[in-house]
Amino acid sequence: MLPVTAPNPERKRAYVRAMFGAIARRYDLLNTLLSFGLHRRWKRYAVEVAAPPPGGCAVDVCCGTGDLALLLREKVGPQGRVVGVDFAEPMVRLARGRAGERDGVWFVQGDAEALPLKDGAFDVATVGFGIRNVGEACRALRELYRVLKPGGRLVVLEFSRPRSRLFAALYDFYSYTVIPWLGRALSRHPDAYWYLPTSIRGWPDQEAFRGTLEQAGFQPVRYHDLLWGAVAVHVAIKPRADQEAGQPDSNTVQGGPEARTEVRS
Repeated sequence: MLPVTAPNPERKRAYVRAMFGAIARRYDLLNTLLSFGLHRRWKRYAVEVAAPPPGGCAVDVCCGTGDLALLLREKVGPQGRVVGVDFAEPMVRLARGRAGERDGVWFVQGDAEALPLKDGAFDVATVGFGIRNVGEACRALRELYRVLKPGGRLVVLEFSRPRSRLFAALYDFYSYTVIPWLGRALSRHPDAYWYLPTSIRGWPDQEAFRGTLEQAGFQPVRYHDLLWGAVAVHVAIKPRADQEAGQPDSNTVQGGPEARTEVRS
């Protein structure tokens, strides 16, 4: 199994891509069982915090089977546009199947560290339980910064550090016993759900990740704890001052047929 702190980012990218491709068909079922259905509530909360404007443009990176992207589609309405990006092709295929014939939402295969998207194109960007899985999180955050409009909002929903010692102990027991056992039984992948708790353990706590977002250029940055801090919603803003530095303004993608999906070839 690949260590979370693998010194070779390319090796981590290959491992994670293969792992998520292998478990894609049972991914939604496992998320529901292992979180007792809470992941749906957390994702809805993240989209409420993201607050994409009606008629706006939103992107969900590491989109998986499309949960957040489809929720964002509800918020932006019939005049809005949403793009979901994931580097595991089986996940993208499942997301497209779930979207069906809905207008205004597209799913594309792409790397979070080199997004196939235009500069300054989106009002809102989200990442749900995916940023810790990329090869180099800082590169992915800089890419998210790039594709946001000045004043745009990034919302990252991610596992974090519980505040209560008692809950942290119970959470560790559940993570290192129940999750790997049930994950192996249902996903038929030998170590996919052992990777989950070890990746969480190696991820920075709320304050440390806040600092990482600030280093990527976001300001201000805040976070909201969920489940006593086991999960956190980080909210980061791309400063409007970038407009003065020659970055694309808010009118960059408002018109023209080539702006419809905001996907860069």
